[in-house]
Amino acid sequence: MRWLGKWLLPWLMIPFAALAESVGPELSELPLEDLLKLEVTSVSKKTQALTDAPAAIFVITQEDIRHSGATHVADLLRMVPGMDVARIDANKWAVNARGFNGRFANKLLVLIDGRSIYTPTFSGVYWEAIDLILEDIERIEVIRGPGAALWGVNAVNGVINIITRHAADTQGGLAFFGGGSELRGFGGARYGFRLGDKNYGRVYIKGTRHDDLVRADGGSAGDDWSIISGGLRMDFHPGANDTLMLQGHAYGGDIDQGIYTVALAPPDYTFVQDHATQSGWHVLTRWQHVLSPSSELRLQAFYDHSERDEIIMEQVNDVVDLDLQHQFNWGGWNDIVWGLEYRYTKDALRPPMNNFRLSPVGRDTHLASAFLQDQITLVPRALWLTLGSRLSHNTFTGFEIQPTARLLWAFHPKHRLWAAISRAVRTPSRSEEDTAGALTLGDPLKMRQNLLPLPLLVSISGNRNLRPEKLLAYELGYRFLPAPEMFVDLALFYHDYDDLVGQQPQSLRFQGTYVELPLRFANVRTADLYGLELAAGWQPAQWLRSDLAYTFLHTDIDTSKEGKGTQVEKSPRHQVSLQIRTHPWKAVDFDAWFRYVSPAEALFALDSRAKRISRYFALDLRLAWHPVEALELSVVGRNLVNSRHLEYVQENFVAPTEVQRSVYGRLKWCF
Repeated sequence: MRWLGKWLLPWLMIPFAALAESVGPELSELPLEDLLKLEVTSVSKKTQALTDAPAAIFVITQEDIRHSGATHVADLLRMVPGMDVARIDANKWAVNARGFNGRFANKLLVLIDGRSIYTPTFSGVYWEAIDLILEDIERIEVIRGPGAALWGVNAVNGVINIITRHAADTQGGLAFFGGGSELRGFGGARYGFRLGDKNYGRVYIKGTRHDDLVRADGGSAGDDWSIISGGLRMDFHPGANDTLMLQGHAYGGDIDQGIYTVALAPPDYTFVQDHATQSGWHVLTRWQHVLSPSSELRLQAFYDHSERDEIIMEQVNDVVDLDLQHQFNWGGWNDIVWGLEYRYTKDALRPPMNNFRLSPVGRDTHLASAFLQDQITLVPRALWLTLGSRLSHNTFTGFEIQPTARLLWAFHPKHRLWAAISRAVRTPSRSEEDTAGALTLGDPLKMRQNLLPLPLLVSISGNRNLRPEKLLAYELGYRFLPAPEMFVDLALFYHDYDDLVGQQPQSLRFQGTYVELPLRFANVRTADLYGLELAAGWQPAQWLRSDLAYTFLHTDIDTSKEGKGTQVEKSPRHQVSLQIRTHPWKAVDFDAWFRYVSPAEALFALDSRAKRISRYFALDLRLAWHPVEALELSVVGRNLVNSRHLEYVQENFVAPTEVQRSVYGRLKWCF
């Protein structure tokens, strides 16, 4: 990488260096050399330096968020190597790590302040329900690869932990508003206050309205959406060794979408404009008690309620979660973390359409688990071995065990080499066990299963005998600091999947006026994935910094048990993200973010073949001016290379839409 730093990157910087008539104050409060010393908690469920974390971890800091110009958490993840982020329509994203992306991506665990926002209906995340004030995010820790030994089932391909700021760090007022061509209008306010000597709090509110995107013919996609959210966070210090955090949040809004529904009479598919809604709220509390300088106890509980009203599904979910964790040092060379967790979920799922249903409508599910992890110091300040496992019992598949072993070797103060082998499982979702209904119509001239000149209805049914999807992951990482102004973080991995859930064809059924091809969810797939993930940063001057992320991913999915013609998703083989931040004048920031995504293929039930997604380039530019320290005026141009492009397609129901070039302005005032 030295040749890259010495020769290539300086040439890339020339246009920006020319802007720097005078060198302003330091670009970032966190120099690159200190970035690797940043404390993280998601890898081992305890505080440790990023450079000493034996996992493929990337941290998005508050500085990264501010310079990105992004307005949604999902878009921030595009800067992370190994992450595949694509916009499906104006209010939906496909987000996953290390392949298997899609609207219903189900191998990624996402948490906000330790609260899982995993949706049990399809084992994924409704990203459109998240609209945080980005200034209140402390950092986002992204782990690629299994985190199941500590975080449990479904932390298969990665863990995203969004950590908001302590209330003491958000004192005073913040107000912001703006609007633009696609992001039509947004605004919010937050006020932080003090209660007594060491107690702090903040309240906030935010509202956002997005315009709709367009279809390939340039027509409106009818997917405009809006959301308003608000809440509070209180941080108390009831004793010298105790802290207590209380958090509450509520949201609601419209999520319009264009939906295709199946019909057995021409024109086969009916396009429906769905005016869907979403709402929800949660409360969370966490108590931490320091038992000794090397021992700490933590107890967390949350209650989460959410509702969605769509033409394809009406959902109500209630989740109660209790989590206990204890960390202590034993013998001076064992750093042990253990914990217990119990989660209860109650849902009610009512599809309004007659040809689609879930049975039973309501279901209660339980998850109980225990974990133990020990970081053993083999050679002081040089070699550590981490062994751990989680044992859990869930309603869907019963007992599961998910072990891990990780080795970290600090053979030089500026070099770290780590290796890991882990097992993780994903349990089936409600939709995979209890779904029944029409999926799509097959063209009788294209479907080899149908020899009759009659319409072919493809239906899907759930399976209560599904086994968990299994992953055995092998990882190797190298993290080093070749110079104070440069860092390199490299990860290699090989993932071996077994018992992946696919759709197994059953015998054709003659239904009088049409032929039915029943599909049934079954553990019929295997897969092998390997790849390389690179993150590199270079800060040659205080006013200039660049961050590069590159991902190579090879995917090989075996669908031989599902018959010929089975669609297979193909993740982008190459992805590049290059961010350049400059501070050319004392009160001005100018940032550029370039992205390249190679071709991909997405499952698409409305066609007999997977939908091909062409490669695309994207460029975002941000210009910010601080006339006074408390005021920031900024303008951001997004996706400036092309007038519009396709990023992804939802597996079914939603019509393909394209992301447009856009611009927005923003005013932020701190008081």
